[in-house]
Amino acid sequence: MTSAIPNQPVVLMPGTGSDEVFVRSVFAGPLAALGLELIAPPPPPGAALAEGYLAELDRLARVHGSLVVGGISFGAHLAAEWAVANPGRCEGLVCALPAWNGEPGQAVAAVAARASADLVEARGVDEALRVAAVGSPQWLVAELGRAWRRHGAGLVDGLRVAAGRRAPSLVELAGVRVPVGVGACADDPVHPVSVAREWVGAVGCGGMGETSLVGVGRDREVLGRAALVGFLKAWFG
Repeated sequence: MTSAIPNQPVVLMPGTGSDEVFVRSVFAGPLAALGLELIAPPPPPGAALAEGYLAELDRLARVHGSLVVGGISFGAHLAAEWAVANPGRCEGLVCALPAWNGEPGQAVAAVAARASADLVEARGVDEALRVAAVGSPQWLVAELGRAWRRHGAGLVDGLRVAAGRRAPSLVELAGVRVPVGVGACADDPVHPVSVAREWVGAVGCGGMGETSLVGVGRDREVLGRAALVGFLKAWFG
């Protein structure tokens, strides 16, 4: 069944303040099970986060000819932005946890990223992590602690870039003519499942898989499998 899937590499990008380590923990196993190659570039530093990733997608497309692209949260936004701008070089989208459409406005994820940037700048990473831990799953707190410290001095600028960048609108997504898979967590207030459903409903060929933050806490790969289930539904549907 999977032999019909193009053999282009799948390039996946992380969410705000995250990194390729988390991307690999979510997607490496599920992609390998489908015989697909994962490319997970590390985050460009600081203010270069968005434009650096888009430039890397351009570079990889020149090398490979075309790509399946995607990511988690802000990484999904960037992948969709690139797909809209590069219809001849994108073979598909594999997205997890999109957080908004169009301008970020008061989307929960954007507000949280802005607040985290302000707090890190004013009081340091440890205090920002303490605040972020309130009401968050323990696995997510541990992941943020690892990744935020790794971003170092570029963390604040990276958070602000992500919080302020528009995602493709639903009208723009409607122009995407490749298979699009979206994975969502039904219990995630920061990345509402309603946004994932809007993305799937907007594109010409979309599928969706669902899991939960509780499930991701037990096994990171459930999020990758959910997104790939959506992609396979779109591809073969």
